[in-house]
Amino acid sequence: MTDPGAAPRRLHILTVIMRFVKRAPSTVIVPPLILGFAGRTFHPALALAAFAAIAAAVMLYTWLGWWSFTYRIGAEEVLIQHGILQRRRRSIPRGRIQDVSIERSPFARIFGLAVVRLETGGGEAEEARLDSVSMAEAERLRALLRGHAPVLETRADVAAPAEPERRIVFAMSLGRVLLGGVFGFSMIWIAAILGVIHSLDRVLQLDWERLFGEAERFAFARFSIFALLLVLAAALMLCVVAGVVRTLLKDYGFTLTHEPGRFRRVRGLLTRSETVIAVRRIQLGLIRRGAISGRMGWNIVEVQTLGGSVDRSGREEMAPFATAEEAERVIAATPLPPFQRPGLQPVAPAHILRSALRDGLPILLVLGIGGFFLSPLWWGLLLAPAPVIVAFFQRTRHRYALRETSLQVMRGVLSQRDWIVPIESIQTLTVRRSWLQRRLGVATVRVDTAGASGWHRPDVSDVPLDSALALARALVTRVD
Repeated sequence: MTDPGAAPRRLHILTVIMRFVKRAPSTVIVPPLILGFAGRTFHPALALAAFAAIAAAVMLYTWLGWWSFTYRIGAEEVLIQHGILQRRRRSIPRGRIQDVSIERSPFARIFGLAVVRLETGGGEAEEARLDSVSMAEAERLRALLRGHAPVLETRADVAAPAEPERRIVFAMSLGRVLLGGVFGFSMIWIAAILGVIHSLDRVLQLDWERLFGEAERFAFARFSIFALLLVLAAALMLCVVAGVVRTLLKDYGFTLTHEPGRFRRVRGLLTRSETVIAVRRIQLGLIRRGAISGRMGWNIVEVQTLGGSVDRSGREEMAPFATAEEAERVIAATPLPPFQRPGLQPVAPAHILRSALRDGLPILLVLGIGGFFLSPLWWGLLLAPAPVIVAFFQRTRHRYALRETSLQVMRGVLSQRDWIVPIESIQTLTVRRSWLQRRLGVATVRVDTAGASGWHRPDVSDVPLDSALALARALVTRVD
């Protein structure tokens, strides 16, 4: 039931302008340009008329969407209604709301607005999204939905409520952010840049064939190993710059603070986000190390939260680029026990054979069949020992142990992952045996927690069947 005295509210009126600006590139600008280039020459009058008509339609549609969206904070529920032609009504019990996060994009910061996300334990993303409200309204909603009455005015005879004690658990300086970006380089941005240049071909009217043809002839005329290395170095540098920019935009000012019952994470250069992670939502911990950065002692600390998160993996970053000591300090601030490498036992030696056959056999078959049509592919068969070597290292890195309060699993050759799974967080246990595993006498123990998604899970693969059944029985007994 909603509070009869609580009137429904609408989002801030400036939301209409924000949404119109966001939609403009794809709905207001691009279609008139395409229509203007309908022939061999550009028609500015046709493009301008199309722009005016589409802009008016988009503005009207945006205003109607804003007008139809209302929300009401009642005594027992949050009621949201929206829809122009088809009305939708969503009721969220206040007791189910786990997180209230505030996010501010560049446009929102210009207009003094914010996005409020309401997350519950019933899904893999936010349950509701109020885009956008004023900062005062965002603070009021966060205080109200956490069960604290918002302070509307200050009186001299009434003492203000004490602020909860906060302490910084992890923070990243600008230098740390830039260093993390160096290890987060990506080649995807090269393709994106080339795609943008190609899309502007008709507008800029550049003769790419002539330009690149001259560059190609010059490259072949001056070809050398040094020139090739120079080109590769330039491409690598572009990837590094792209990684630094992406990391700077995402993690600038990263600060993780802890207060009773929750963590608060603030980060972002242009889009400033503030996320609250309730301690009771934490289901498991994950410590990741990259192929290069991990060898230099850098770690990524994440937690799996109840109901997932905005991230596709369902995990929340607690420390995106931390030393081993800092990672231990972050884990110690959570209810999770520390990850202990001593005492971890390896999986069965059959893991080497199964991994080599699973990963290497398809590649060898492709090379073998392709060799009949293209003889140089036969040389690829010289790589036959590589899957066996990789599988050997996979087995040495894949270890597990059942501790007093948690199941701890580690795996990975180049990039490594350490899981901490509290026993009380385990939702389902599955002992699986494939056709090959039955012949080898091993099994996989699959562990699922609430809110888990994605490929990487704390499974224990290729354990002797007796050990797998014993592990599953021990976990079930402790969970009960």
